[in-house]
Amino acid sequence: MNPVTLWWKAIRPATLMAGGVPVVVATALAHGHEKFDWWVAVLCLLGALLIQIGTNFANDYYDFIKGADTEERLGPQRATQQGWVRPVQMKRATYVALGLALLVGLVLIWRGGWPIALLGCASLLLAVGYTGGPFPLAYLGLGDLFVLAFFGLGATAGTYWLLTFSLPSCVWFAGFALGALATAILVVNNLRDRHTDAVAGKKTLAVRWGSRAARIEYVALVVSAYGAVVAGVVEGALPDTALWVFACLPQAAICSWHVLWRDGRELNPLLGATARLETVFGLILAMAVI
Repeated sequence: MNPVTLWWKAIRPATLMAGGVPVVVATALAHGHEKFDWWVAVLCLLGALLIQIGTNFANDYYDFIKGADTEERLGPQRATQQGWVRPVQMKRATYVALGLALLVGLVLIWRGGWPIALLGCASLLLAVGYTGGPFPLAYLGLGDLFVLAFFGLGATAGTYWLLTFSLPSCVWFAGFALGALATAILVVNNLRDRHTDAVAGKKTLAVRWGSRAARIEYVALVVSAYGAVVAGVVEGALPDTALWVFACLPQAAICSWHVLWRDGRELNPLLGATARLETVFGLILAMAVI
């Protein structure tokens, strides 16, 4: 495998929209309120993607070191576990990605002040702390909360703040909806890996509560995403056109049905399918609020 293909696979491109979609929606909300700076939006998107990549690299490294990624892994191939790169190389790649994110963040901190400094520092620390450090969130069953908070609410609110220096309620409704769908991607991953995670001491919610609860959690998150948009419209925070997201409800129903009945490697296609659901949902919402 050539180096470009190798690192492209290691980046896990299917997951990148989990970091990018909230930025797009927040930018659309700001544009709809006639507040838009293209360079700020581009830097927000770049920073979000770099943090997502750094998190993926860190997960690749720490899950291998901790024994969560073994030959029995059911999910898509991981670079370190497959031996494509040495652990030290993946660790360095993590530092490079998060270092670049820090450089972008310094510019955004100059514009957004202490709220962005606080959000940025927390994002960088938890990108590694998700699976590394003395109290790894994923191994304590807190991964779901992390994804909802940072890849939904945090990314949406942070971008909107940088563009408008305000945080109206529309940001929280949209951020929660996108965070719920991003968390649903994680639930599929944890549901599939619950047996190997249990052996490695990775106490995800799927390990703690079992497969039935994880499947219910997935459906609840998908329903909550649509519910947040409806609540935003009812409250007057989002325009009526936001209800256009129901155009992708059949896609959400199909994903939910398969998660309820599939298991093991059969869940692998649902990772990409749920990521596509979040992407379509987010793009429709972005168009609706402009």
